[in-house]
Amino acid sequence: MNLPLAGDATPRERILSTAHDLFYREGIRATGIDRVIAEAGVTKVTFYRQFPSKDDLILAFLEQRHERWMTWFVDALARHGGTVDAIVPTLREWFSSPDYRGCAFINSVGELGPVQPAVVEVTRSHKQEMADAVAAVLPTGRGRSAEARAIALAIDGAIVQAQVLGTPEEALEPLSLLLKAMKRGA
Repeated sequence: MNLPLAGDATPRERILSTAHDLFYREGIRATGIDRVIAEAGVTKVTFYRQFPSKDDLILAFLEQRHERWMTWFVDALARHGGTVDAIVPTLREWFSSPDYRGCAFINSVGELGPVQPAVVEVTRSHKQEMADAVAAVLPTGRGRSAEARAIALAIDGAIVQAQVLGTPEEALEPLSLLLKAMKRGA
């Protein structure tokens, strides 16, 4: 989900793209501002004009990640059929990507949640929008919202398992079984 930058990218775009790649790949706390500045090819003055603090950069990173990921997720669900059966192939596509490192939001809350409540709030919003996207591929009915929240929770579990186990299929098999059981019970 890394996007190449055009040659005429603004300093803000270069900083945000660099931070996105480093934060997602190596972690937020492990990535210092000096490294972002150096790899983005900007001066400290330029950096601090765009982002007065690392906290501002972190929130901008999460907002950008949310937009990119949700666009990809909704499109992938549609590409894979637009029903509940699209969830596993969609996640397989993501888990199999060479730059997969789990959920940027789960990772960020794990790193920063206790000291940065804004990160928790952005994550809650992201997870709600993910559940809404899941609900959109479910049959309409009374329990749709509750089922979508349950599936979103199972997706989060699969995301963590794929990151820990290192193989998509080990994480997706239990999710697939759960989704089949839900369909049978519907």
